[in-house]
Amino acid sequence: MPPGDEPVRVLVVEDEASYREALASGLAREGFAVEFAADGREALDRFAADPPDIVLLDLLLPGLPGTEVCRRMRELAPVPIVMVSAVDSELDVVLGLELGATDYVTKPYRMRELVARIQAVLRRVAPADGRAGDGRAGDGRAGGTGRGSVRGTVDTRPGEAGARLLTFASATVDPARREVTVAGSHVHLSRREFDLLTLLLSPAGQVRTRDELIERLWPDRDLSDSRTLDTHIHRLRAKLEGDPDAAAAIVTVRGVGFRLDPGPRRPAPPA
Repeated sequence: MPPGDEPVRVLVVEDEASYREALASGLAREGFAVEFAADGREALDRFAADPPDIVLLDLLLPGLPGTEVCRRMRELAPVPIVMVSAVDSELDVVLGLELGATDYVTKPYRMRELVARIQAVLRRVAPADGRAGDGRAGDGRAGGTGRGSVRGTVDTRPGEAGARLLTFASATVDPARREVTVAGSHVHLSRREFDLLTLLLSPAGQVRTRDELIERLWPDRDLSDSRTLDTHIHRLRAKLEGDPDAAAAIVTVRGVGFRLDPGPRRPAPPA
């Protein structure tokens, strides 16, 4: 940490005293200013009174569960949240990410690994000018708004304030507003699902390898673990099933990755 800089404030939400003691010494040794909350309600009170720079949030808490704490924190301020839990099922990992967690670490962990993950998250959410950023946004590598050049048969047209809309089959993607409609109906996508769709759209028809998608959407995850990517592809296809052509447009390229094959564009039905 450069001399004169304010230390990064970490709010640790952890009910186990042994972990709190280890984190207090380990994180302080790395130059972090550490605050603790032993349960979800205390964490929300501290967060609302003075949001920290990053939250280390245990999933299994007494009383208010960590998933609900994460959801409420997301409504209060865009601070990055790293979920920590002994639970390592795919469903729990995906649920945490869907609720707005920036990353997910399982117990037991090594302090060096945890610090590296925290630092990686802080780098990803910080904009180029170095000021605090939006913990939900990810970095430019995630292709968040999908503003790269679009080729193939994806159509573009102006939206509000001149923003570009992308269309394929009967689906319309508004990168600026982060909205998707299929056959005229609004479809809710999580942040990662939207980023995944815009990556496949930029440009459409180009094969995106599994490693590339994992690196861009989950840069701190092991490239050999593609379960989370498969889950997001499955959920994205399911949400596009209002138009079977749109759902089928996400093509699996066996042994390589995925591509978006838009096919002929159909106009959305009138509202």
